[in-house]
Amino acid sequence: MSSLPAESQDTSGAGLLLAPTPSADRAVPVTARRKLGLGTWLSIGWLILVLVGAVFAGLLPIAGPNAVDVSATAQGPGLHHLLGTDELGRDILSRLIYGSRTSLIVGLFSVAVGITVGGLLGVMAGYFRGRVDAITSLLINVMLAFPALIFALAAAAFLGPSLVNVVGIIAILSIAPFARFIRGIAWGTAQREYVTAARMLGYRSGRILHREVLPNIMPAMLSFSFVSMGVAIAVEGALSFLGLSVRPPTPTWGNMIAEGGSYLTVVPLLSVWPALCLLITILALNVVGEQLRRRFDVREGGL
Repeated sequence: MSSLPAESQDTSGAGLLLAPTPSADRAVPVTARRKLGLGTWLSIGWLILVLVGAVFAGLLPIAGPNAVDVSATAQGPGLHHLLGTDELGRDILSRLIYGSRTSLIVGLFSVAVGITVGGLLGVMAGYFRGRVDAITSLLINVMLAFPALIFALAAAAFLGPSLVNVVGIIAILSIAPFARFIRGIAWGTAQREYVTAARMLGYRSGRILHREVLPNIMPAMLSFSFVSMGVAIAVEGALSFLGLSVRPPTPTWGNMIAEGGSYLTVVPLLSVWPALCLLITILALNVVGEQLRRRFDVREGGL
């Protein structure tokens, strides 16, 4: 009599069903080996360039953002001013680099608040469901029902233009989108087989959330963070353009576009350069966020 296991003697192929296979429920990065395209690398390079410039602006060999050169007003690109000067003789490149600080502060802080507050609400609603989900979903829907841009304009006009006010307003607006998105991911993840198995083994909810749920929603959260940062920067740019963000002469990309608006027919580059920086930065954030989504095969759960 053969001592081989029964499944080893099965020549019909049915024994293969006993072999362990990856769970279809887990978020497997099926495209993790896909090479990054040129557009993604360019986007990453641009974001690194903007970040390094904003952090180390004071160490760069450039003029101060408010330093005036009366001998070179409203000039085009040249040897001494690589991107030209504005109507007061201030170096545009310097103002663009220093202006990126405001955009990055707003984007990073709004994402941090969105992940912390909105992420917590979303995870709790998606995992516990029931009354917790009902109350949280009602709160999220109420926050999303009010037009975000109108709220930002009204709040900025009431509180006054300042960096602290703008950061706080945009951070509050980021909570509901994060909560709704992460709630959908957590709702689907909470129904996976490995979460069900952990519950059956008697593990506490805190351990399940920490060991099973959070690690599997982090790729989706990271992807959404890049996209949300782009939205936050766009909102700050709009508020700056309307004079409701940081007060001049502190440079921001938005107020640089607004200041150059009066000189479009004479020196159009005054508005073109900051508009390009704003456009490329938002585009790069969206490209990187989309690449992360595809790389980790992020799939939303039920909403």
